[in-house]
Amino acid sequence: MGSIVLSTLSIFLGLFFILVGSMKISPTINKEMHREIRRNFVQYAKVFPLAKTLGFKIPSKYFRMVVGWLEVICGMSLIFVPGIMKLLANIILLVLMLGASYTHTIIEDKFERTAPSIVFALMLGCRLIVQWQVRRKERRALTTKDTKQD
Repeated sequence: MGSIVLSTLSIFLGLFFILVGSMKISPTINKEMHREIRRNFVQYAKVFPLAKTLGFKIPSKYFRMVVGWLEVICGMSLIFVPGIMKLLANIILLVLMLGASYTHTIIEDKFERTAPSIVFALMLGCRLIVQWQVRRKERRALTTKDTKQD
């Protein structure tokens, strides 16, 4: 049995990442926003953190599509998939948000553009903490129940 806070965070974050990821993938939701995202990812691809390390330049279209699909899939996982997959989705999204914060900082974007990635990284971090607390409480309840039966 989970907590209402954990469920609410999961649904809210899941819906947010499905929406944002969908806007990166397709112009269906908002053509203007999709066009702006496409332009921005040209800059983002230039400062991709692993480009120098791995020795390749990632095309902005593929970078945008991979990030978009990861956000959609992980967002759906936060809402619909239980267990370890939900935890993995949370961690992947947290890494994406930390990467987004890094990218916005490196290209010297205004704080207004950097703030959402920071806020959602913090929310994903809070979700991890709440999940850990709920699991710990459930384990204690099971241990107490087993002890009382003996």
